[in-house]
Amino acid sequence: MFEQFGVGLTLPQLGDHVTRDAVRGFCRRAEALGFGSLWAQEHLFFPLHPSSPYAARPGLPIPEAYRSTMSPFELLTAAAAWTEHVVLGTGILVGGYHRPVELAQRLATLDQLSAGRLVAGLSVGWSRDEHVQMDVDFATRGARMEELVAALEACWGPDPVSFDGTFFTIPPSVVRPKPVQQPRPPLLSGMRSPAGLRRTAATFDAWNPASGAVEEIMTTAAEIDAMRPATRQPIQVIQRIFPEPPFVTAGLQGKSVDQLCDDVRAARDAGVDHVVVDTAFTTEVRSPDDWASFPDRLAPLVNAAR
Repeated sequence: MFEQFGVGLTLPQLGDHVTRDAVRGFCRRAEALGFGSLWAQEHLFFPLHPSSPYAARPGLPIPEAYRSTMSPFELLTAAAAWTEHVVLGTGILVGGYHRPVELAQRLATLDQLSAGRLVAGLSVGWSRDEHVQMDVDFATRGARMEELVAALEACWGPDPVSFDGTFFTIPPSVVRPKPVQQPRPPLLSGMRSPAGLRRTAATFDAWNPASGAVEEIMTTAAEIDAMRPATRQPIQVIQRIFPEPPFVTAGLQGKSVDQLCDDVRAARDAGVDHVVVDTAFTTEVRSPDDWASFPDRLAPLVNAAR
């Protein structure tokens, strides 16, 4: 997936100032400057009276940026058309919002249109309200995710496809297109509960927690590797860093470009495979022109990675 260490960016996606021109300009500048990947997350809507806290942290409100969220599939398809080389990743799709045949088709189409540049990131999500909208029992989302991945792999395998599980049943069928990458696109996990880490070790190729110090991340990655089957390669590790985070804690604060460069070098030295700069909550970006020029502001991170 990532053969050498590099830095990626999250795409413009949240807020009313995200436009076609903003995304196109951002994509083209990011690739020209040498960023290695572009990412999109998934959320459905902004409940005015949410029944679950943001990121499963008690008392934490959902950030205002989520009042407008572009769909990750269409956003990444546009990025595929406007770039040639960068990896395109879903970071992260919520398993409970999808069924396997539908998701297999959409991801395979994106892998085809990007000529095999897709990383398929999945996790269980934190929004009870969005699961209710999709008629999915919030309490089953972990087990449902495990079965969803197995069904996706079946859909991407040889025809005829069939699957019979607790949550999903697929009768003998032709399910196409198949992805360019075989036997499937790389799978990225965003899970970090004990059960989620076991699922990550068993099935996924890479792991990207939403936050965390590099030492903590690498310790957990070693625990994942200890649970992996002997036939599997070590888990690839992606660290997410923030110019401005969605909330502030002792371990999660806004940083200058120089501080982000230090984080990139520390990640490289610790054995992280790739760093993603999460741009979604940056308040200094207020217009399409700001988005189009934002990769230039972060360009020193590319040099730090080298």
